Amino acid sequence: MAKSAKIEFVCTECGMNYQRWQGQCKCGAWNTLAEFKPSAGQSKQSKQAASRAAVAGYAGIASGGSKKINEVATTEAEKRLTEIGELDRVLSGGVTTGSVNIISGDPGAGKTTLLSDLVARMSKLMPSLYCTAEESLSQFKNRVNRLRLDYNEDELYLLSETSVEAIIEELDKNKIKFAVIDSIQAVVTETANGSPGSPSQVKSAAQALTQYCKQNDVTMFIIAHVNKNNEIAGPQTLVHIVDALLHIDTNDGQVRTLRANKNRFGDIDTVGIFRMCERGMLSVDNPSEIFLSGSSTESPGSAITCIRKGNRNLLLEIQCLTTETEAEFPQRVCVGLNMNRIKMLTGILRKHTKTKIFHDTFFNIVGGLKIDESETCIDLALVAALLSSLNEFVVPRTTCIMGELSLNGDVRPIDSGVPRVKEAAQHGFTEIFIPYRNYHKSMEGLGAKITPVKTVHELLSLIN
Repeated sequence: MAKSAKIEFVCTECGMNYQRWQGQCKCGAWNTLAEFKPSAGQSKQSKQAASRAAVAGYAGIASGGSKKINEVATTEAEKRLTEIGELDRVLSGGVTTGSVNIISGDPGAGKTTLLSDLVARMSKLMPSLYCTAEESLSQFKNRVNRLRLDYNEDELYLLSETSVEAIIEELDKNKIKFAVIDSIQAVVTETANGSPGSPSQVKSAAQALTQYCKQNDVTMFIIAHVNKNNEIAGPQTLVHIVDALLHIDTNDGQVRTLRANKNRFGDIDTVGIFRMCERGMLSVDNPSEIFLSGSSTESPGSAITCIRKGNRNLLLEIQCLTTETEAEFPQRVCVGLNMNRIKMLTGILRKHTKTKIFHDTFFNIVGGLKIDESETCIDLALVAALLSSLNEFVVPRTTCIMGELSLNGDVRPIDSGVPRVKEAAQHGFTEIFIPYRNYHKSMEGLGAKITPVKTVHELLSLIN
């Protein structure tokens, strides 16, 4: 009687293996162990070879033993521009040859749209393949025609396949140098058991594809689904296998932000801004333009500030509207802002400026961008916009206000004060309010009047 295959349990968070089920994994996660049965048809030799390949690294099986550091040849990573400005910016100068990149995001964020544009552009430079495991080839072609993408029909290959082994065979047969896999949760490999999307399948498929790309200098982008927590679905080891991890954030509108959460060939502080429209994901080279209303008339309830997304400075307009309440309690409504911060700022105004706010208050960020709770430099602009609407005075559109407000009414310094001031001055702002401790002599030669502020009282006396 043949011996049954031994059952193992794999953590869906970290990928650690166990011989028996237990409630908590060593990574600290609870109830994340999933049953996994290794393939019973594997020979002892094939298992040993797979084991050696696993411990040899994802770049391929190492050979020749160790070497002294002086004996190792150094090679610079070759980067190629994609002509998608914001994508090149996030990837620190273009796509790295032979790299494997994951791009994730919510359904409808624009993953397939962006990579369809990318594979069409790359087909004009090298043989390229788009493998879709979730839709038909006619659906993909209809998208290409709808977006009016420019491509090389002799070098662009389409494949509808779920088998990793079949995908690798096509890559090798057509000498593909750029490939897109849509998606990693939909493909399966013969070296692992489980249904598509299971931890064992996702991990094994990613390892096989990455190893092939490293050995053959194939650049690959892999689409990954996300769970309800906006994190990549599947084992956490997937993140460690690939070279770069890109994520698309939606902002309740047409604006999309692309951020690199991991990048072995560049930094992870750069954020790319895109606008979703009928022509696809368009790169926004000057994001500050879409976050300013562009209104030529000055009216109460508006203030402009400068926030920092990654290592980029973005100018945006904060709008506030106050109306007499018709209910027993006044309403507080904000779009793109944190409600707790709004409540804290109104409390500071009541305490230190004796401002009584018995009005319905509405806040909005122009352009539909969401502001992180950690971005505190908008405090003074929020206060200025609120008091501007409440007291019917106008903050000039040539004025930029930035600074954090403490509970005792003092203006606290913000990070990267000089780059923010330079960004505002480059866009033509003639007066810039900044925290007193952020002032630097280098700000004086930018062509704008720099006004340091110590307290909220001082700000109100200057802008009112």
